[in-house]
Amino acid sequence: MNFYSCVELETDIKMSTTNAQTNSGHAHDKVHPRGDSINVFFAKTVILLTGATGFLGKALLEKLLRSCPLVATIFVLIRPKKDQSVEQRFQELLNNPVFDRIRSEFPGTMNKIFPVKGDVGLPDLGLQPEDRDMLIQRVNIVFHSAATVRFNESLKIAVNLNTMGTDRMLDLCGRMTNLISVIHVSTAYSNADRREIEESIYITEVKPYTVVDMCENLDDETIGLIERRLIGKHPNTYTFTKRLAEQIVMSKGSQYRLPIAIVRPSIVGAAYQEPFPGWIDNVSGITGLMTEVGRGTVRSIVCNAKLVIDVVPVDFVVNTLICASWHNAMQRTDTIKIYNCTSSTVHPITWSEFGYLVKKHAIKSPSKYVMWYPGFTFRKNKFIHAMIVATLHILPAFIVDLILRVQGCKPIMVKVAKRFDRAAKTGEFFAMNEWKFYSSNMTKLVKFVRASEDCDNFEVDIRNVDWDMYLHRYMLGIRKYILKDNLDTLNNARNRLSRLYWIHKFIKTLSIIFALLGLYKTCNYIKHICN
Repeated sequence: MNFYSCVELETDIKMSTTNAQTNSGHAHDKVHPRGDSINVFFAKTVILLTGATGFLGKALLEKLLRSCPLVATIFVLIRPKKDQSVEQRFQELLNNPVFDRIRSEFPGTMNKIFPVKGDVGLPDLGLQPEDRDMLIQRVNIVFHSAATVRFNESLKIAVNLNTMGTDRMLDLCGRMTNLISVIHVSTAYSNADRREIEESIYITEVKPYTVVDMCENLDDETIGLIERRLIGKHPNTYTFTKRLAEQIVMSKGSQYRLPIAIVRPSIVGAAYQEPFPGWIDNVSGITGLMTEVGRGTVRSIVCNAKLVIDVVPVDFVVNTLICASWHNAMQRTDTIKIYNCTSSTVHPITWSEFGYLVKKHAIKSPSKYVMWYPGFTFRKNKFIHAMIVATLHILPAFIVDLILRVQGCKPIMVKVAKRFDRAAKTGEFFAMNEWKFYSSNMTKLVKFVRASEDCDNFEVDIRNVDWDMYLHRYMLGIRKYILKDNLDTLNNARNRLSRLYWIHKFIKTLSIIFALLGLYKTCNYIKHICN
C-alpha cells in the first residue's frame, strides 16, 4: 500500500533554480536563493529519512515536524520485521513518547509523515517500483541515518547495512531530479584508529568494494578468520564499516555530483532540552552504564579517568543535522563538507568529572529500582576489575537470583550482570583512549546559524551546555523513560537509599574489621613461627 497516494504535495520550490544548480553540477560556492531562514529553506520541501525508528532518527523526525512547520511531507523508510508489518512499525513509531509535545501542540503535523516500505540491506533498497519513482521525482532533502550500531555485529552484516546500505541510498539520490541537499550520518569514531581527526575523509588500505566483494563471495568461517586483519586497529566492525561508507560517499558524491555533506557525532546522549529535558530512548552505550551506576549494581569500570569523554546531547546532534543540510545547500563547494559534531575540543569534561556528576545525581534523584547505594571506581587494571566484577557484580546477582527462585520468580540478575559486563567490554576501547577532533567546519556552522533569522530554534553550540545540569536531566530522563519510574516515588526511593547507605556503611566497616583481624592473626602467626 502506498501511503503517499492520497497526498497533494506542494512542489513550488523554485524549480528553475534547483534544476539550474543540478545541471551545472552544483557549482562551487553557489548560494541558494532560499534566504537566511532555516524554516524558509525547508518550506514546502519533501524529505526522505532513513533510520527513523532509531534513537537519533526519532529525535530528528520530531524536530523537523516541530521546528520546520512549513515542510510539506516526510517519507520514512521502514523495513518489515518477522513479527511486525511496515504499517505496525509505523504506528508504533507514531505512538512513541517523543511525539507527545507535537500531539498536544500541533496534532495535524503528524499527518505529514508517510512510511515507505524499504530496507537498506536489500538491492535497490527493497523499494517497490512505484515507490522508487515517486521518491526520485519528489524528494528534495535526504537524511541517511540508517545503520546497525551494534559493536559486535558480524562483518558481513555491518558491511551490508552500513557500507552497501549507503551505496544503495546514494544510487537512489543520484537519480533524484529535484534534490537540493543530502546529509549522511557517520560517527566521529569512523577513524578510531587515528588519534587526531580532521574534518576530512581518510582512505583505508583495503578499498571499500574489495571488502564488499569478500563479504559477498567468502563463507562466514573464512570472513571470521580474516576479519581482525581487515579492520586493523579499529575496535569493531561498526567504526570500520562507517569509515568505508564515508569513502563511498566521497566517490559516489563526486560521480553523481550530489549536494552531500557528512555529520560525525561522537557519543550521542540524552536530550539537553528538546523535545524534553533528559529524553532518552534506549539503554545502549553510556546510557546503560549510567542506568546501572544509578541502581548501584556497577562497582567497577575499566577507564582512564584522566581522559576526556566526548558526549553530545541528541538535540544538539539533530540541530546540527538540520543546520548542516541548510548550510550545505546555501553555500555549495566542490568538496564534501564534514562536520565533527563533538564536545571534547571546545567544551571538554573528563571521565572523572563525568563519573562524579553521575554519582551525585544518582544519589540526588534515586529510582525505586535502586539495588545498592551508588558508588563505583574507575580503574585501568583489568585483573583487579575482573576480581571486583566476580565478587561485587556476579556474586550479588547470584544471591538475588537464589532469593527470586525461593519466591517462585524467574531468576534474571546473573543474566543481566553478564549482559552488562559484555556491553561494558565493548566500550572499554573508548574509555581507555582519547582523540583530538578538529572542528573548523563545525565552528563555521555555529557562526552561520547564529546569523540566521531563527537561530534560537536551533542550538548547535556545545559550549552552551552546563554539564552539571545536563547530567542531572540525564539521570532524571533514565528514571522516567528507561526505568518508567514516576516522580511520585522519589521520596520513597530516597528513604530506601538512606537505608541502603547505612547498610553499605555497616558492611564496609565490618569488612574493614574482618580485614584487620585477619591481618592481626596473620602477623601473630608469623611472629609465632619466627619465635
